[in-house]
Amino acid sequence: MFEGFKPFEQRANGITIRGIRSPHDAAKPALLLLHGYPQTHIIWHRVAPALAERFNVVATDLRGYGASDKPHGGAGHAAYSKREMARDQLEVMEALGYGRFFVCGHDRGARVAHRMAMDHPYAVLRLMTLDISPTLAMYEQTSMAFARAYWWWFFLIQPEPFPENMILADPRTYLHKKIGYGRAGLTPFAPEAYAAYLANVSNPDCVHAMCEDYRAAASIDLTHDRTDRDAGRMVTCPMRVLWGEHGVIHRCFKPLEDWRRVAADVSGRPVPSGHYIPEEIPDVLLAEMLAFFVEEGTA
Repeated sequence: MFEGFKPFEQRANGITIRGIRSPHDAAKPALLLLHGYPQTHIIWHRVAPALAERFNVVATDLRGYGASDKPHGGAGHAAYSKREMARDQLEVMEALGYGRFFVCGHDRGARVAHRMAMDHPYAVLRLMTLDISPTLAMYEQTSMAFARAYWWWFFLIQPEPFPENMILADPRTYLHKKIGYGRAGLTPFAPEAYAAYLANVSNPDCVHAMCEDYRAAASIDLTHDRTDRDAGRMVTCPMRVLWGEHGVIHRCFKPLEDWRRVAADVSGRPVPSGHYIPEEIPDVLLAEMLAFFVEEGTA
């Protein structure tokens, strides 16, 4: 699925992060790709080979997901704060020789990327987020329509081990319900990709980690976000926001307005997709990434 890429593992922030990378070319800028829930780096399989023609591409499994380490959440869910998850990725990129780089994140990966741009502005040259509004905005603006549509936001944050046990009792049904809810159903997902996502929701350690990701988002991450807001801190790098016009974010939020409250330089638009943009409309996404990271990034 990733011709020419090589798997790697890297110690970072006290754990091991695993992923894939394209052959290094000193003439190319670096681009970090971060996946969402309940997925792995495989979400990028339809765009990564073309991106590797222009970038040194690194696609990782977030802590708790795929082949990366899955520590227990710990007190206050701190191990899965987006601050810790962002630090993982920063240290991976530094170890690979990339002190400054572009980032594109989908879903949970976009939340990690947002925190990385806040905490490490010297490292993130440009940031693209796919189909999210900021976590704090989404919780503070929660409506009945959003709660019904994004039911897992409120299920996964329940105390351990209730959601873990429920998911592990029937992971196949859970995955089908979670990623097949959109207008496109399961058609965007290649068999190899679907198998990887099913492995995530069938692995007890991974299921716990993914719940902790969401528990952190509803607790410690909100504290970090409110602290930034109170201090007037904002994302300072150029930011491009894309969201699916057939998805929940489009129906329930105003992504450009939401992001402009926390970032200084934001552009973006809805795209003809549901939630899973990298797998639903890879050609559209590729064009957007090249325009933002190459054409605008070198202007």
